Amino acid sequence: MLELPIVENTTESRPKRPDWLKVRLPMGENYRTVRSIVDDFKLHTICQSGSCPNMGECWGAGTATFMILGNVCTRSCSFCAVKTGRPNEYDEDEPRRVAEAIWLMRVKHAVITSVNRDELKDRGAEIWHQTVRAVKERCPDTTIETLIPDTKANWEALERMISAGQEVVSHNMETVQTLYRKVRPQAKYERSLEQIQRTRNYGKRTKSGIMVGLGETKNEVFQIMDDLVAHGCDILTIGQYLQPTKMHLDVVEFVHPDVFAEYKEVGLSKGFSYVESGPLVRSSYHAERHI
Repeated sequence: MLELPIVENTTESRPKRPDWLKVRLPMGENYRTVRSIVDDFKLHTICQSGSCPNMGECWGAGTATFMILGNVCTRSCSFCAVKTGRPNEYDEDEPRRVAEAIWLMRVKHAVITSVNRDELKDRGAEIWHQTVRAVKERCPDTTIETLIPDTKANWEALERMISAGQEVVSHNMETVQTLYRKVRPQAKYERSLEQIQRTRNYGKRTKSGIMVGLGETKNEVFQIMDDLVAHGCDILTIGQYLQPTKMHLDVVEFVHPDVFAEYKEVGLSKGFSYVESGPLVRSSYHAERHI
């Protein structure tokens, strides 16, 4: 077992990493195959860019979450390991390469996400649409989940992003309302909820995810559950926040697995059709089960 690369705490006031936050070292033939395909097609994955602790497990099972529209984000969220800055022009051939990679990997359920591209008038919606269509044409039996960014209330762009035939559309809330300005300074709690509601109104199966361990209370977690259900969210993922670098927010608490089990039970009782809750859970973890 390999311990997660969490930044070492230097003060006694910070919590020590618990024994349950350990993952296996990435290895195996499937892992090497996925890595080779990603590298050969010059693609990005949130697994790598986001320092996901489950990369070994998922890649070992032959799956990966592809990240389109480059690997530089226009947002500067204080929890995220993806690079921030001014992106280059997007790659118009990317949809074809993503589709070809998914076909070679024989993926039954594909997950696609992207960086935020706030500098683009359509927020990258056209590339989103083309990518989903390309995957559907190349891999007609593959179901697709798209984890889309905040469109900043560009609802025309949102419709273009979600109208290409994907089965699940996810948009992460990330944290509770009281921590939004600290965690997602360029986002708005109510706007993200509205985006989820509009997605549901369009007829899509909806999904969102949050992190815990940032200083939220249980009641605040229960409140965001209520807000998500009220805005048409079908699926919820809950995972432990892990500090990617010293420049990011500190971990306030390592939440015990028993609390994650409680969150799952409460979430299901509130009306979610599926809840994935655990210390190592991330947005696309076991995504094939959510379909």
